[in-house]
Amino acid sequence: MSSIPTSARQFYYPITSQGWDKLKQRTVPIPKLRPTEILVKVHAVSLQYRDLLVGNGKYPFSKPPPELVPCSDMAGEVVAVGEDAQGPLKVGDRVVANFITTHLYGVTPKAGTWSDAQGGDCQGVLEDYKTYKPESLIRIPDHLSYEEASTLPCAAVTAYNALLGGRKPLKAGDTVLILGTGGVSIFGLQFAVASGATVIVTSSSDAKLEQAKVLGATHGVNYRSNPAWSEEVLRLTNGEGVDHILEVSGETIKQSFDALKVGGQINVIAAVGPGGRTEALDAQSMLGMIIIKAANVRGINIGSVELFEKLLKLMAANPEKTRPVIAKVFGFNQTIEAFDGLDSQKYVGKIVISLDE
Repeated sequence: MSSIPTSARQFYYPITSQGWDKLKQRTVPIPKLRPTEILVKVHAVSLQYRDLLVGNGKYPFSKPPPELVPCSDMAGEVVAVGEDAQGPLKVGDRVVANFITTHLYGVTPKAGTWSDAQGGDCQGVLEDYKTYKPESLIRIPDHLSYEEASTLPCAAVTAYNALLGGRKPLKAGDTVLILGTGGVSIFGLQFAVASGATVIVTSSSDAKLEQAKVLGATHGVNYRSNPAWSEEVLRLTNGEGVDHILEVSGETIKQSFDALKVGGQINVIAAVGPGGRTEALDAQSMLGMIIIKAANVRGINIGSVELFEKLLKLMAANPEKTRPVIAKVFGFNQTIEAFDGLDSQKYVGKIVISLDE
């Protein structure tokens, strides 16, 4: 890029917790680059369910700053490098930023780092330009577009951490149960297939289950027509149950335990799903299920830069099986429509906002 403008567009919340329909667009000065920073031209931003919760004031894990710029996931181009910025990144490199910008290593963020989670406790990415410390940025593989790469920092890293980042990663020949067809779930399906696992997917839509099979799922279970879906999962696994479960809502935890193989692992992404309730399991019952199934239960907190880099290696080695599924791309001026589209839950795959209008 030959020159950098002095001002740029951004969306922000004039008043927090009032809904994404209150988002406003404005023009702001581009901050002066500090010597240790890198300036990134944002080309694409993808949306998460978390973005809806933050916008409605229903996300309990953050305290947004005044006039919050929303969203956590972006892909962009390095347009300036501070004179003291460390590392190999240079002008022209295509990059993504980690969800928590200071979570560099390991599978679990250290205490206090959640304050650096973009679009929540700190300002997000729905703007033309953003500065970063170089250690927060990762190069995008050549085979991915900006729109595709923007889908990775939250959903893909979460799914990778759940299935491949812990002490008991899935392996070829395992059976994996993926609940739903949201962003994390679809990436979980793709990574499990790329790793040689047999995948079972649940959904309330037969059409979505057919799309999941196109992506490599072996079985689909409609939980609307099969309310006791765990029984169907047991039937499909000859009564043994599954090795790994991607539990994305917390609403279905009891049936997840029922569907789990003895010694299997439940990877918990959320405590309460869109329905706002969890299955009735008191502490004693929960402990009983853990003991009976000799279960490993992991809580998943996105992932680190280190984990992100491992994820990109898996994707580069399996480019077609792991290519991000994008449901629809909206323009920057269609941001509120993009949020509405995510809220509708009618899409399989990610909603992306392009800033390259």
